[in-house]
Amino acid sequence: MKKHAVLSLSGGMDSSTLLLHLLKEGFEVTALSFDYGQKHKIELERATELVEYINGQFIVDEEAKTIDYPFNVKHQIIKLDGLAQLLNSTLVEGGAEVPEGHYAEENQRQTVVPNRNKIFSSIIQAVALSIADKNNTECSIAMGIHAGDHSIYPDCRQDFRDADFDAFIIGNWGAENVNVYTPYLDTDKFGILQDGEKCCKELDLNFDEVYKRTNTSYKPIYISTFEKLEGENYTPGKWYSDYKSASSVERVEAFIKLGRPDPCSYADETGPVSWETVKSHVEQVILNHTK
Repeated sequence: MKKHAVLSLSGGMDSSTLLLHLLKEGFEVTALSFDYGQKHKIELERATELVEYINGQFIVDEEAKTIDYPFNVKHQIIKLDGLAQLLNSTLVEGGAEVPEGHYAEENQRQTVVPNRNKIFSSIIQAVALSIADKNNTECSIAMGIHAGDHSIYPDCRQDFRDADFDAFIIGNWGAENVNVYTPYLDTDKFGILQDGEKCCKELDLNFDEVYKRTNTSYKPIYISTFEKLEGENYTPGKWYSDYKSASSVERVEAFIKLGRPDPCSYADETGPVSWETVKSHVEQVILNHTK
């Protein structure tokens, strides 16, 4: 019997790694991405690019003269039109400037999107229950929540998740066929990235090709002029990740701990920058935070 899972695929590092994890564990995955008017809409493009890359992998059997496509991730972008102008957050269009720094700093509360995870979870729960009913089977709701989720985001806390799922169970027939799958509950972003590296090997996917198709930056930078960096040509009209917002700092810290460069392209107000520049800045932010 097939195992089914529904995943909220933001296009970021955590949910993208969870997608790999689900495939490694043999789940048939339905991935949902949400367009809620976020400034960093590039994450939706990255999610689409990643699914296309994964679904495009194939195995050739020379003897049988056949080609097998082992992955078939179903992906849909849910548009929540009209929501952004009703929300007060620096992350949505029309909001104030996204603050920079470490997640532990008080100003990072400005990046909270009111009730965002509750909005998402209601839709995900409905889809998971529909899959369970239609296929007369169980369906898992996969969540990338981890021990490193920060207290500034109340809807990432376990007590919120438990209460939310209890309400879902009370409010729906057949909800007992839906369960929650949280493989990263006891690890942090570095642990998630370690699992991603392992999953890429087991799924025979290229690590750099996977993670360059992810976006963690809350302040992505669009560069429309021709740039050149250390002999490498940069195509005009390209989105880059920043490396100063808290989301990017946390991602870069995980890659530093892993001991390999992030394949994502970075830039600042001066233009594209090298991995060494990114790494040096984040190491300084971490040092300042731990003083």
